[in-house]
Amino acid sequence: MPELVLVPTPVGNLEDITLRAIRLLKEASCIYAEDTRVTKKLLQHLDIQKPVYAYHAHNEHKVLDQVIHTILSNELTVLVSDAGTPGISDPGFLVARACIEKGIKVSCLPGPTALIPALVGSGFPCDRFVFEGFLPHKKGRQTKFMELAQEERTIILYESPHRLTKCLTSLVEFFGAERKVCVVREISKIYEEYQRGTAQEVLNHYENNPPKGEIVVIIEGKEVVKEKKKKYSEE
Repeated sequence: MPELVLVPTPVGNLEDITLRAIRLLKEASCIYAEDTRVTKKLLQHLDIQKPVYAYHAHNEHKVLDQVIHTILSNELTVLVSDAGTPGISDPGFLVARACIEKGIKVSCLPGPTALIPALVGSGFPCDRFVFEGFLPHKKGRQTKFMELAQEERTIILYESPHRLTKCLTSLVEFFGAERKVCVVREISKIYEEYQRGTAQEVLNHYENNPPKGEIVVIIEGKEVVKEKKKKYSEE
């Protein structure tokens, strides 16, 4: 019976890959990858030789039918992204949904992802949170910031290095300069960094220290103001 398995790959340190992930990469008939060059380096490190085909944001609609045909023609197909879990701000959703619609078995391994370590390490509440991934670059961006400013849960965003200061500037504008923020950079890599403080303090830091690498922005939720119950004396 054909099966598709979404396999998380390390976001930084290659030791973060699981034993089960390695086994499935070895057993797979073929592997679909966001960037074949990146995946081939990982496979070379693991001493695995498998055919690797491209499946990324620029071709996922065009090649979807071919991908499904390949999955149906093999016993086990693995899908990976450049780093982390496929489908989390990475290609993967379309092929997983298409496989499910055709009755193909689909599963996903637990494993590396950037948002959870960033959230837990931020020091902000983890019991309730909202993940927004990458916000729109232009259309709808301001509206989204205004909407999230009222969110009471911890907020998680992905951001690129060259847009980080613009993002933090918007946080100061719409959330207020004193809203607590934690910017997590290069998770599980040599230069891993947690920059904590108010939105203004973190903005000032990165204006003077241009960031590099993969970035997760964690924002403390809006404080809930409980109205004091008025006490009325009985006459």
